[in-house]
Amino acid sequence: MAKQKTIYQCGECGGSSPKWQGQCPHCGAWNSLSETVAAPAAANPRYQSWTAQTQPVQVLAEVQATEVPRESSGIDELDRVLGGGIVRGAVVLLGGDPGIGKSTLLLQALATMGGNRKVLYVSGEESPQQIALRASRLAVDAARVRLLSEIRLEAIIATLQQEKPDVAVIDSIQTLYSDQVTSAPGSVSQVRECAAQLTRIAKQSGITIILVGHVTKEGSIAGPRVLEHIVDTVLYFEGDSHSSHRMIRAIKNRFGAANELGVFAMTDRGLRGVSNPSAIFLSSYRDDVSGSCVLVTQEGSRPLLVEIQALVDDAHGFQPKRLTVGLEQNRLAMLLAVLHRHASVACFDQDVFLNAVGGVKIMEPAADLAVILSMVSSQRNKPLPEKLVVFGEVGLSGEVRPVARGQERLKEAAKLGFTRAIVPSANAPRQPIDGLEIIGVDRLSEAVDYCIRR
Repeated sequence: MAKQKTIYQCGECGGSSPKWQGQCPHCGAWNSLSETVAAPAAANPRYQSWTAQTQPVQVLAEVQATEVPRESSGIDELDRVLGGGIVRGAVVLLGGDPGIGKSTLLLQALATMGGNRKVLYVSGEESPQQIALRASRLAVDAARVRLLSEIRLEAIIATLQQEKPDVAVIDSIQTLYSDQVTSAPGSVSQVRECAAQLTRIAKQSGITIILVGHVTKEGSIAGPRVLEHIVDTVLYFEGDSHSSHRMIRAIKNRFGAANELGVFAMTDRGLRGVSNPSAIFLSSYRDDVSGSCVLVTQEGSRPLLVEIQALVDDAHGFQPKRLTVGLEQNRLAMLLAVLHRHASVACFDQDVFLNAVGGVKIMEPAADLAVILSMVSSQRNKPLPEKLVVFGEVGLSGEVRPVARGQERLKEAAKLGFTRAIVPSANAPRQPIDGLEIIGVDRLSEAVDYCIRR
């Protein structure tokens, strides 16, 4: 019997190496190579007939551009992050921490869609009895959901071809294994092979397949990075597991806009969509305390009002601490340097802590001005003006740069009862907004003078 050949595959990019190395030679990731058995060249004969079929070459101008039809999932916030609804033949990857609500949300969606469509729930982690208990707890119509408990890929594909459902959920992709791959379930080879085969079935048969993915301790979906490239849409669950609020963010979407955000509230009957998340994020906001500033951020097509809290205190250690929750920590060091250079506010001997209330993660630079003003307010122990909202990007030379969709941000702030707004001068509207005083600034020092030194 011939000796099995082993190779080392990268868990980040899926690249292979004949010997173990500390760093992947393909993507440069450290300690990501794991040993696996190399599959023989004839192990995948089904690819031969698939790749031999060629399609005629077309001229792009002759291709008729039609809008992709969508069907509602029955949950408005899920439809928002999907770009308007579910697309036939699309493959969606939903990732998140254990226990955050992935299976709960998908079971609710399947029970809703099962009224007029054929749905299938494939569970590789839980028994049918466990899923039945969850359905009973959520009070969903279990008669609408067809259930299969299986982890063998070939059996799942045979069931899909036989049942021909409109929507199928695979929970989860890391538990599946294929007979054509000799490695264990959850390995790089198994995850890549199973995802590729399920994607092929979805495109050929028009079945919408939703894959549930585990996440690593770094917060990324476990398995090779190519997994996210194979699927059409990648969704991430966000939020603190100790909080009752959950958020789903679209990282990739071939059929809609990326970076859309859906907000849910965890109740005793499962996840419920939140139509006005700004009210939740500001539910405990008080404008008479120092170190607090309201930011108008843009998440996809939705403006959100989020409270930014800062605590600046004397450092008691050798090196001052710089900690952020929900904000980019590397950008904090840059903003502290700009604040010192262009507003004469020094924090080099003080600890700085930042928090975006509500568990939302803010990545856009439009939060710069709100972060700086909250830090100045905390250091001086002086509250900012009441009913004030702020947004704007701060450059290294102390200028305040405009941000996208400033008009929509201001209208959302006015709708929620705010009366003042500090914005970049370029974002100041030509027509006044009823009940909202607009303070346009070009330099960081102007914003600091208005808030603190007035």
